[in-house]
Amino acid sequence: MVPWKETGPVEERMKFITHYLEDEYSMVDLCRHYGISRKTGYKWIRRFVENGADGLREQSRAPYRQARMTPPDIEAAIVALATKGQSKRGPKKLRRLLELSDPAVSWPAVSTIGAILKRNGLVSPRHRHRRCPPYEQPFSGVDRPNDTWSADFKGWFLTRNGERCDPLTISDNYSRYLLRCRLVRSTGFDSVRPIFVSAFEEYGLPRAIRTDNGPPFATLTVGGLSQLSVWWIRLGILPERIQSGKPQQNPRHERMHRTLKADTCKPPRSTWARQQVAFDEFRHEFNHERPHESIDQRFPADLFEPSPRPYPRILPEMNYPDDMEIRSVKHQGDICWNNRHVYLTSVLAGELVGLRQVTDTRWDVYFGPIRLAQLDSISTKLIHLDTMKPKKDDNKEPNSKKVLPM
Repeated sequence: MVPWKETGPVEERMKFITHYLEDEYSMVDLCRHYGISRKTGYKWIRRFVENGADGLREQSRAPYRQARMTPPDIEAAIVALATKGQSKRGPKKLRRLLELSDPAVSWPAVSTIGAILKRNGLVSPRHRHRRCPPYEQPFSGVDRPNDTWSADFKGWFLTRNGERCDPLTISDNYSRYLLRCRLVRSTGFDSVRPIFVSAFEEYGLPRAIRTDNGPPFATLTVGGLSQLSVWWIRLGILPERIQSGKPQQNPRHERMHRTLKADTCKPPRSTWARQQVAFDEFRHEFNHERPHESIDQRFPADLFEPSPRPYPRILPEMNYPDDMEIRSVKHQGDICWNNRHVYLTSVLAGELVGLRQVTDTRWDVYFGPIRLAQLDSISTKLIHLDTMKPKKDDNKEPNSKKVLPM
C-alpha cells in the first residue's frame, strides 16, 4: 500500500482516476492501494467528472462568505478618503471624517480601518531603532554644588558662512552655573574629553553627570557604556542617563539651552570663531549678570563653588567588595568564565569587572557601581538588563479576572 506522495499529489490522484476508469479494481481495493478512504476517493472522482484534471488540484479552504468582512463599498470609501489630498490621515481621523460625511452608515472600528489601510499599501512601516536603556538607579539628589552636572550638545547649526557648529554645554544643576559652552569639530571622545578635562581641572569632580543616550555619552553596547562613561566611572563619577525622548528629566539644562539658542543662534554669527565668542559672552552674562527666577533671582556664580574632589593626574584603580569575583576584560572585550569566553564589550578592554552571585546559576556583572548585565553560569550567556524587566501584567493581582469588552 502506497500513500499519497508528497512530491506530486496531483499526479498520484491522476493515477488513481486512471485505474478507476480502467475498472480493473473494486473501489475498496483501489482506495486501500493508494492509502486513502473511500470518501476521499469518491471526492476526487466527483471533482474529476465536474472539472477534469483541474479539479484534482488543491482548492482554497477559505469560506465563501465571511460574516465580519467589511463590504467592498465601505472599504472603497475608506481608501478613497485616505488617498484624497496630500496630507496623510490615520485611522482615527478617517473614521471621524466618515462619520461626519454619512452618519447613517455603520463605519468599521478604528482597528479595522487601520487593517484596510495596511492591506491597500497606505501605511508605511515604522522603523524601530535600538535605544540605549537608562541606568537602573534613580537620579542623584541635587542638594549642593557639584552633586550633579549636566552635559549635552545643543543641536547643531550652520554659521552664515556655512561652517557647522556643535556646541557642548556643561552646567551645575544646583546653581545653574554654566561651566562650559564650547564648539567642537567632532562629537567623538577625542574631541570631547579635553573639554571635560579643563572643566575638571578648574572646578574639580562632580559626584554624577547626567546626559542623554546619544554618543559620545552612551552606546548600544552592554550597559550603554562608552569610552567617556568608562572614563568617568574610573574617576569616581556616576554617569546618569535620562530615558530616550524624555528631555523633561533634565529640565534645568534644557531650559538653559532654550535661552542660549535665543541669545546666540538667532541669527547665527558669521564664522565659527565669532560664534564661539558669542558663546563666551553668553556664559559670562548667564553666570554673573542674569538673575534666575528658579534660584530666587540670584546669580549662579553666587551659589556655585568648586568641588573638594580634585582631578587626579593618574586614574585610580577599580576596587570591588570582597564578595565579588574579579575578572579582567581582554583586548577583544571578553572575560574568562568557567574556562569559556564571555563577550562583554571592547569599550572595557583592559578594565576590571566584578561579578556577584545572586542565585545558584546567575551572577550580576558590575563595572564599578554600575550593574551591566547578568551572567548565566551554566550556558555562559550574557542577559542584558532591558530583557530582565518584568512585563506590565506581572504586577496584577493574583486573582484578578480579565473583563472582556461588550
